[in-house]
Amino acid sequence: MIDKKNIVIKGKHGRPILIDVTYAVNGTNKPIIIFCHGYKGFKDWGAWNLMANTFANAGFCFIKFNFSHNGGTIKQPIDFPDLEAFGNNNYTKELDDLETVIDWVFKNDTIKDKGNTASISLIGHSRGGGIVSIKAEEDSRIKNVISIASVCDFGKRTATIGDLESWKKDGVKYVLNGRTKQQMPHYYQFYEDFVKNEERLTIKRAISNLKIPHLIIHGNSDTSISDEEAEKLHKWNPNSKLEIIEGANHVFGASHPWEKDNLPIHLQKLIQVTLSFLEL
Repeated sequence: MIDKKNIVIKGKHGRPILIDVTYAVNGTNKPIIIFCHGYKGFKDWGAWNLMANTFANAGFCFIKFNFSHNGGTIKQPIDFPDLEAFGNNNYTKELDDLETVIDWVFKNDTIKDKGNTASISLIGHSRGGGIVSIKAEEDSRIKNVISIASVCDFGKRTATIGDLESWKKDGVKYVLNGRTKQQMPHYYQFYEDFVKNEERLTIKRAISNLKIPHLIIHGNSDTSISDEEAEKLHKWNPNSKLEIIEGANHVFGASHPWEKDNLPIHLQKLIQVTLSFLEL
């Protein structure tokens, strides 16, 4: 197993993007998966590393990365030492970051040697599910898209809504991170950027226009994002495949840190469903 960690590439907005690449030693022309973490997430959260290994063992070149403004740094890619960066994040920056990573895949010699750039699939968790759905609709290089525990409407998420008058007056609002107990800032630019780019950032629009295979996976015990949002995504794209995993929560049984050597049962099921989908 080859696992290259914390490769640094230049983002479009003045901050670096950290990338991990995982693949089995044997073989070439491996289909490529690019994974996007969610809100208050990072590439090394919980069992994501084990998930990368599982996909790699199944024959894929698995790429995951930290969004440039997710709050991590080069020296500390786990958790959120840079709250100033976090506060200056927004949806369009994340779309730009994903585009930068896709561009990098086409330019990187190792990826071109081992991977198949004609077969790129995007997987996004939670907020990342919305990001990959939008990018898949607008980027012809993407051949499959998988949204897991995904939001269906950015306009109704915590990072976007709130007391707009106070938010504008103060310039910032805060959201508690239940695990780290940090007060996570959102500067008012987040809302301004959303309004400016609302048509592009409408997930319903993107999903309705998808022309590539689309898999939607959700747990029916998800208390963060209801499986009703998955049902809406499926309704907007009737050609998609919807898989509701019985008993699965928002993170499919994982937690952070994840110190076990095996994947939680629901995350195993998610991977099995995804592998079957990508074999079509």
